[in-house]
Amino acid sequence: MSDFETTDQYDAALALNAHGLLAVFNAAGVIRSADVHIAQTLGQLGGEHDEQVLLAIALTCRAVRAGSVCLDLATVAGEATTGDETTELPWPEPGVWSDAVAASPLVDLGVLRWDARLLYLDRYHEQETQVLDDLTARAMTTPPHDPDLMHASLDRVFPLSGYDEQRAACVRAASQWTTVITGGPGTGKTTAVAGLLVALAEQHEARGEVMRVAMAAPTGKAAARLQEAVHAAAARFSAADQARLAGLQAGTLHRLLRTHPGNSTRFRHDRHNRLPHDVIVVDETSMVSLTMMSRLLEAVRPDARMILVGDPDQLSSVDAGAVLSDLVRGFDGRADSPVAALRTTHRYGTEIGTLAEALRDGDADAVVAALSAGHSAVEWILDEDPAGQIRSTSVEVALAVRDAAAAGRADKALEALDRHRLLCAHRDGPYGVRHWNRRVEQWITAETGDPLYESAYVGRPLLVTANDYALGIYNGDVGVVVDRGGVRRVALIGSDGPLEVAPSRLGDVDTMHAMTIHKSQGSQAEVVTVLLPDEDSRLLTRELFYTAVTRARTRVRVIGPESAVRAAVGHRAQRATGLARRLAES
Repeated sequence: MSDFETTDQYDAALALNAHGLLAVFNAAGVIRSADVHIAQTLGQLGGEHDEQVLLAIALTCRAVRAGSVCLDLATVAGEATTGDETTELPWPEPGVWSDAVAASPLVDLGVLRWDARLLYLDRYHEQETQVLDDLTARAMTTPPHDPDLMHASLDRVFPLSGYDEQRAACVRAASQWTTVITGGPGTGKTTAVAGLLVALAEQHEARGEVMRVAMAAPTGKAAARLQEAVHAAAARFSAADQARLAGLQAGTLHRLLRTHPGNSTRFRHDRHNRLPHDVIVVDETSMVSLTMMSRLLEAVRPDARMILVGDPDQLSSVDAGAVLSDLVRGFDGRADSPVAALRTTHRYGTEIGTLAEALRDGDADAVVAALSAGHSAVEWILDEDPAGQIRSTSVEVALAVRDAAAAGRADKALEALDRHRLLCAHRDGPYGVRHWNRRVEQWITAETGDPLYESAYVGRPLLVTANDYALGIYNGDVGVVVDRGGVRRVALIGSDGPLEVAPSRLGDVDTMHAMTIHKSQGSQAEVVTVLLPDEDSRLLTRELFYTAVTRARTRVRVIGPESAVRAAVGHRAQRATGLARRLAES
C-alpha cells in the first residue's frame, strides 16, 4: 500500500534527483523524498553505490517513520504494497538483497546494523541494545524484601476476594527490580499499583527508610488519570495506609526526566545523573517509544524498582517501537518473566467487555455478534450518512461545554468534555478529524447563531499537540476556552493539575470536538463514538479498533459497515523490532 500518490512533479514527496531503484520506488509512492535523500547522503559518505542497498536504507527510513525500529527485507514487499503493485515493482530477490546489505561498507562503518537479518539505522539498534542490556542487568539481582511483611501488608490492603491477580502482581513486584503489569481497561491495574506502593512503603519503614516514589505517564492527561486513579483506589485503605500515599503526584515522563536544553532527544537525568527515586511507576506504557524507554532505563538507579503498567493490545507509540508488546512477547514462557497479567474486568459492563475481548482475540464473527446484540451499551450504526447520530450527541456535549465555559466554570466545562468523544482514524478526508470538527462547529453555529469566527471562541475544546516546557503543558493535554469577565483564558488539565493561560500563549493546538484514536490514548469518556474509515485504509487495524472501543466507560457507538469491521479485525498493526526475539534468546 503506497504512502502517497505522486501525480505532480512539484510534489514535495517526489525526489527529482533520484535515479535507479530509488526513483522507481519514489515515483510509485512507496518511499518519500526524505527517505531518498537520506539514502543518497549515507551512500555518498560511506562509499556505497549499490542501488539495492540504497533502496534498503530508504525503506528502513520509511519503516521508522511508520513506527518500526528496523526493516525485515524478507517481508517488506508484502507490507509496503498490495495487489498488482507488488508484482509491478522491481523488488530485489531477498537472498541477493540480504547478501548485498550484509557486505555493505556502511555496515562495517557502523552506520547501518545488520542483526539477525534485520536492518537497523545505528541509533535504533543502539537504543534497542541498551534497553535489552539494562533490563538484563536489572534482572541479575533481587531487591531486599521481607516476604512475611509483604503478605501481611497485602492481606490488609486486599482483604476481600476478587483481588487474587492484584496480590500476585504485587508479590512478583516485591522480588524483582522490574515488573510489567498488563491488562485491559478496568482490570485493576492502578488498584494493584496503589496496594503495591503501600506494601513497599511499609518495607522501607521497617528498614528505617523513607520511600521516594515517582509516578509518570507519556501525556499530561494520562498522568492526571493515573494520579486520580491511585488515590481513588486508596480511598478504601485505612487512614494509616492512605497517609503513606498522601501527596503522591504524577507527571509526564518528560517532566520526570527533565528536558535537556538544546537537545530534544536527551534529558538532564541520564546514566551519569540518575533519578533519586526508589520506586518509579509508568502508566500507559504502550505509548512509550523505544527512544523514551531507553532514556528512562538509563536514568533509573539499578537499585530502584520500576513498575511498567499498560495494555499491550492497544496502539503502540506514535514514534518508533512497540516496547510493551515486545516485553510481553519476549518474556512469554520464561521462568524469570517480570510480566504479571490482569485479566478480570471490573469497570465497564459485560457488553463492552465482550466486544473488547473479541477484538483482542481477533475473532471477527464474535465482534460482529457483539455489535449486533442490540445492547444499549454497544450500538452499531450502519447508516451511510451517520451525521444525524453524530450531531445529536456531539452538539449536546458541545453546548454543555460552551454553557459552563461562558459561566466561567472551567471545572464543569472540562467535566462536560469527558462525557463524549468522537474518535476518527484519520486527520483528513471524509472520515477525518478536521472534517468533523468543522461539521460540529457548523452545528453549534446553527443552534446558537454564533459564527465562531474567533480562534479562541468560548467553549472551544483544545488538544495540545506539542510540548511547551516553559508553560508546563505537554502533548496530549486538553483544555477549554473560558470566559473570565470578558477575558478569554484557556483552562487546561496539565501534568501538575489545573492551570489557565492566555490563548495567545498556546502554540500547537487542535480543536477537539473530534480527535484521532491515536491521540485518545490515555483518556476516557462516558460515551465514545468510533467512526471507522473505509476498509481500504492502511490505518484500519485491530489495535486501532480496540483502543477506540476501550476509551468508553459506559457506552460505545461504532459507525461503519461490516466490511470495515472485519477488515479492522483481520489487519494487525505490525511493527518490525528485534527486542522480543532478543529478550527470548537472552
